Amino acid sequence: MLLRNPFTKALRDNRRSMLGWAVSIAAVGAMYAAFWPTMRTPEMTEAMSAYPEGVLEAFNFDDVTSPAGYLGSAVYGLLIPLLVAVFGIGAGARTIAGDEEAGSLDLLLAHPVGRARAALQRFAALVVGLVLTGALLWLALVAIRGPAEFTAVGVGALAAMTLHLVLFGTAFAALAYGVGAATGSRATALGVGAAVAVLGYLANAVLPQVDALAWARDVSPFHWYLDGDPLVNGVQVGGVLLLAGFAAVCVAAGTWRFTRRDIAV
Repeated sequence: MLLRNPFTKALRDNRRSMLGWAVSIAAVGAMYAAFWPTMRTPEMTEAMSAYPEGVLEAFNFDDVTSPAGYLGSAVYGLLIPLLVAVFGIGAGARTIAGDEEAGSLDLLLAHPVGRARAALQRFAALVVGLVLTGALLWLALVAIRGPAEFTAVGVGALAAMTLHLVLFGTAFAALAYGVGAATGSRATALGVGAAVAVLGYLANAVLPQVDALAWARDVSPFHWYLDGDPLVNGVQVGGVLLLAGFAAVCVAAGTWRFTRRDIAV
């Protein structure tokens, strides 16, 4: 029965990996958030002011003087989105291409399950893992708001930022899934996903420091994710639509190609 339900089978097969990533990312986010009280000391403020402005912007540490600014930089600005992107890219590349290279995908497709249905349900299971990651991170931050003294950041604001984070991870997962589904190569999917992540980060944080390259920010998934400061201003419709639209295009293109090519056996 599980073989006839790719969604359930994917959740069952990947439950340990998904839970491990979700718990680890939530723990890292909570750990960094807990450092906020130490950032309010005069010594830390003076130390941060000694860094060049360009360096702080490159690492999304341009505002650490307020709870929202610190969380937006230390938690949601660099390490956590990179971890979520790594999780999404790895899982997306494995969804079709990984199992195809391992020789187990043809076993699933030998059952009365259409290719498109199987692929989309397996990707949907991946999205569940990303949603679980976002939910655990949100719960962890809500739980330590009081002890870590950032109650000025509302529960709704954390939810808005976490929604952007989940969509950000989904966009990279969709890219890796699409490339893997279209080519059948896990290495290619991982390579393209990693390249876009690195270039996207540079386009958002480094290249705009050169005036002639400021346009690069507008095509960066990192910019779509962070633009408008969701942690302060709530959900940003433009960023949400760009991330969701990018993911939809990658999934649609990859699935279309997957249904029309030969499967390696």
